[in-house]
Amino acid sequence: MTPDPTEAAEPRRRWAQFSTLAWERIEPIRTAIDQLPFVTGLESGTLDRQRFRYYLGQDARYLFSYGRVLAAAAAQASSADDVLFWATAARTTFVVERELHAAHVDLDATAASPTCLGYSAYLQSLAGEGSYPVLAAGVLPCFWIYQDVGERLLQRVGTGLDTHPYRDWISAYADPDFAEATTGAIGIVDRLASRAGDAVQDRMMAAFVTASRYEWMFWDAAWRMEDWPI
Repeated sequence: MTPDPTEAAEPRRRWAQFSTLAWERIEPIRTAIDQLPFVTGLESGTLDRQRFRYYLGQDARYLFSYGRVLAAAAAQASSADDVLFWATAARTTFVVERELHAAHVDLDATAASPTCLGYSAYLQSLAGEGSYPVLAAGVLPCFWIYQDVGERLLQRVGTGLDTHPYRDWISAYADPDFAEATTGAIGIVDRLASRAGDAVQDRMMAAFVTASRYEWMFWDAAWRMEDWPI
């Protein structure tokens, strides 16, 4: 792939590590996610199954699109290691989507909600722009926020996990393999940011923040069982 010309042509500000600043930037969003009734219901185990089934259906819809975006990241990457990382992540995403389908999520009967469609379209637009660093920053919140939420839910549930009604979901996102993948994605984004000019760094930050907002919206929509108003 031809490198984004803005990466080499622009001056680079002396930023701290991109991921550190990005994580700090979305602290209000992360706090708001923790307070969402869907997330607190996951922790307590009181989330009703109808809302969870709705969430699974929307998640399956989202993951199909997200897997394609990860495949686009692999296509845009300029190093073999990055290509392998994103291609592996894309494959894993499609495997999970298939597992959700096998677990009686009827995708044919599940229309994407406004939030699901908006989030998917936003990431697809980043893929279409052709800036690999910006795309990598945009897909990172889905890794990082889920890993963070899953890990902290596991810590709070503690020994009660064995009998927890949502133990499979919590265990999946608190899994060491997922943590390793998240660390890998963070490392790629930090490396790309360190080589990018100011304008590209700003676009990376905007993509990271916007995707993080969509993460909040996705869980909120699941709680409301969002549908099209007309």
